[in-house]
Amino acid sequence: MADKLHIVFASSEMVPYMKTGGLADVSGALPKALVRLGHRVTAFLPRYGTIPFPPGEFVGSVHVPVDAVNRSAGFYRTMRPDGVEVIFVEHPDFFDRLSPNPYGFDGHDYADNRLRFAFFARSVVEFYRSRGERPSVFHIHDWQTGLLPVYLKAFYSDDPTLARAPVVFTIHNLAYQGNFGADTLSILGLPWNLGTREGIEFHGQHSYMKAGILFSEIVNTVSPTYAREIQTPEMGYRMDGVVRARGADLSGILNGVDYDEWDPGVDTHIAARFSARDASGKAECKADLLRTLGLPEFPDLPVIGVTSRLIWLKGFDIVAQAWYDFLRRPLRMVILGTGEPEILAGLQSLADHAPDRFAVRFSYDTGLAHKIIAGSDIFLMPSRFEPCGLTQLYSLRYGTVPVARSAGGLVDTVEQWNAATGEGTGFRFDAADGTGIMWAIDQALAAYRDKKAWRKLMKNGMSRDFSWDRSARAYVDLYERAIAKA
Repeated sequence: MADKLHIVFASSEMVPYMKTGGLADVSGALPKALVRLGHRVTAFLPRYGTIPFPPGEFVGSVHVPVDAVNRSAGFYRTMRPDGVEVIFVEHPDFFDRLSPNPYGFDGHDYADNRLRFAFFARSVVEFYRSRGERPSVFHIHDWQTGLLPVYLKAFYSDDPTLARAPVVFTIHNLAYQGNFGADTLSILGLPWNLGTREGIEFHGQHSYMKAGILFSEIVNTVSPTYAREIQTPEMGYRMDGVVRARGADLSGILNGVDYDEWDPGVDTHIAARFSARDASGKAECKADLLRTLGLPEFPDLPVIGVTSRLIWLKGFDIVAQAWYDFLRRPLRMVILGTGEPEILAGLQSLADHAPDRFAVRFSYDTGLAHKIIAGSDIFLMPSRFEPCGLTQLYSLRYGTVPVARSAGGLVDTVEQWNAATGEGTGFRFDAADGTGIMWAIDQALAAYRDKKAWRKLMKNGMSRDFSWDRSARAYVDLYERAIAKA
């Protein structure tokens, strides 16, 4: 094993404190896996208003020179039971807001996001400068932390503690880039020469995502397929050239699953425990799910489950538009999530047409999400765009067969079922339209009718190991590359 490293995580989300998507799951689970490998991990997170105050022991404050205003950050430390040290960055004006969305309110981004997350990034650096402590490596995530390596190289290159400190930057979703106005450099007091194409200028704006990509020693993303996709014009969101320029330092590491939370053998949210060896409890979980949502248990129809953001990128407009085709199939469907109003209206119409077979809940409910993944027979992910995806990994563990579009990490994790050989874990389709999705659904329904084949298909998925330990070792290799490069 590598020498013990001190890895500093900086992320805008982390379970159980703040979550809007998969970034929070990764930021919560990967540090735990790294600690199990013998490394020290300190994770930094803004102290949002939804996080009770104080969130831990006060360990000091520092001046953070992020703009012309005199600002300071307070730091509160707590040690999680899994051995991960968490430090919350406190600034009432920036973070003490009660919106459950850390980036905005009522569908609109906060106008001061560029200051909020510039402040957060530099606060992490200043914490260590003020203490004269040098971590082994900084591991930063998405645009919200993209300025951290810029600050290190612009202002700390001669610092006795932090000079040439290495940074690994993980892209979780290239579509969200943190692009701000052309006056950003002057407001933040960053060197003027960063405002060029070789710097962080991006189509007349300044991009925090581009900053992370260009100024970190190593760049990675959350699946091998997504690492290839973001180098193409189709999936690069105008940043494919920037990503290709770092091709020699780019890799894709598949996200893992925290099986302490997502395993039917230990899950406290579901009606019965079960495993690949004895899956009999899954039937009770299905019955409990149907009762919970007010659907009849008979006749015994396959249940398609959905827990997702119900948005265009996730392909749920296709589901809403294909309502007539879904109504004609012998199936039930349960949907949990929030999203775009027109898609929600379409899905609600589906439930209104057949309330005995379709149920929707437009909310975020952790317990119900577990029940859906445990109690469904099929799990639907029609994503146009999916950097990695986690719910298909959860569903595999619970014997819930995924039907997924061939995008990003879904290609790397869902193996097409072959009835002749008994190999595979699910069903994939290519075309992002009603024809493609219904073709895959029909394939799954045909397999479901063959109970012996279906049990084999379930067992194949349940036997796959997507634990974080393997991915954590790959991240340690990236850290060592970044240290050597720096």
